[in-house]
Amino acid sequence: MPDPFALTTGFAELDAGPTVRVRVWDLPTRIFHWVLGIAVIAQLATGLSGLMEWHFRNGYLLLALLLFRLIWGFIGGHWSRFASFLHSPAAVVQYVRGRAHPDQLIGHTPLGALSVFALLIFLIAQVATGLVSDDEVSASGPLTRFVSSATVSLASTWHVAIGKWVVLALVVLHILAIVFYVAVRHQHLVKPMISGDRLLTHKAQASRDNVGTRLLALLIFACCLAFAYWISTLRS
Repeated sequence: MPDPFALTTGFAELDAGPTVRVRVWDLPTRIFHWVLGIAVIAQLATGLSGLMEWHFRNGYLLLALLLFRLIWGFIGGHWSRFASFLHSPAAVVQYVRGRAHPDQLIGHTPLGALSVFALLIFLIAQVATGLVSDDEVSASGPLTRFVSSATVSLASTWHVAIGKWVVLALVVLHILAIVFYVAVRHQHLVKPMISGDRLLTHKAQASRDNVGTRLLALLIFACCLAFAYWISTLRS
């Protein structure tokens, strides 16, 4: 995901006088990012408008996407791995003070990483609760019969009354932050998520992004889709 929470000073120092082109975002991560964005917006739209069959179908796609990202966070390109942007509280403080290490400004910065993890966590919670939710009218998740009624009630309350608004707030914040940095700070954070590359003033480790890794990502996503489809068949 583009990092809309980068400090102006950090990015100015990183991008001044670019001399080295570095592959930061591998193709699977870039495709995931854009498809996830479209799927989240579609999920919010179908849920708010009551188009429940499409809401379920899109939810299974989200399940597959999130499963893929969890796996890719351990075996994907260097800057897509969770380890590359799992920063300590001290690193976040140093970043806010404008003292971040240059490598912390290449992918997800310490502060931006918090927004990424928050969005992933709440999306996972939203999909998980959707699988065991029941509106007691016409829509129930495929796994409701495997859990207690108390769990169904708690999950339904979270999914409908709390979770969707948290996700909506995070999405709006993400978009507004990107617009702010483009319009006010003149920093284009979206371009690297399209091309995959950044121009840096120093050498840095590039993300592995070749035919082999792309085929591996395709295989993993196919397995995630198959699993999501199997979950969908459990719906009564």
